[in-house]
Amino acid sequence: MHGRQASQLVKELASSEKGQLKPFNMQHNTCNFNVFGSLGMLHVLRFLSDLFDQVIEQCEQHHLELQSLIRKIQDEGLDVQTTRNADHYGALIHHLSLVRNKRCLLAYVYNRAEIIRSFIWKVGPVLPEEIQEKLSHTEGDHFRRYSASLNSYVQEVGVDLTLDMVPPKDPYIKVRVLDDMGAIVLSDKTANLARHSMHFLRRTDAEQYIAQGLMEELTG
Repeated sequence: MHGRQASQLVKELASSEKGQLKPFNMQHNTCNFNVFGSLGMLHVLRFLSDLFDQVIEQCEQHHLELQSLIRKIQDEGLDVQTTRNADHYGALIHHLSLVRNKRCLLAYVYNRAEIIRSFIWKVGPVLPEEIQEKLSHTEGDHFRRYSASLNSYVQEVGVDLTLDMVPPKDPYIKVRVLDDMGAIVLSDKTANLARHSMHFLRRTDAEQYIAQGLMEELTG
């Protein structure tokens, strides 16, 4: 109870391949839960995994036990700050357990959010289905909002920041189409991107399709 299940969330992050996500198994119910403690408030919203839900329930229980013990000390006419009895140490255990659980929950959510934001640079604004299936509803919303903010900035400055993460040697590259896409309007022409066909395309046109696994760059 005292931080064991919360630590499993952190272990899950540590065991995942770098930059990859494990599924956030969703429950079709809504949770709007607040935990108050000396270190502030944790506000967790909907679509939580079983383990995530269990840790939040533990936070609520620790909070209730902590408040109950503090009231008991006060009802006995004792000073909460200076009293050192069984109730004090019991309250301390619940407080430390609550803080530990909250830190693990926040680490889990924050690190997943960091990986999700990185997908906009690696994959583009449209996530493959196998990645979307691993996201909770809230995480999917976060990715869409982040993508919209980035797109708004790109339009304002007139430079697509998601392209050419490494300076290109040539504005055109040779590519092979991996999946039939039909006629596509590119920046300088319209091309029939049939499966297994090869083309010389502007790098800026090809990058999004390469990122989505629809074509591959041919080198050499």
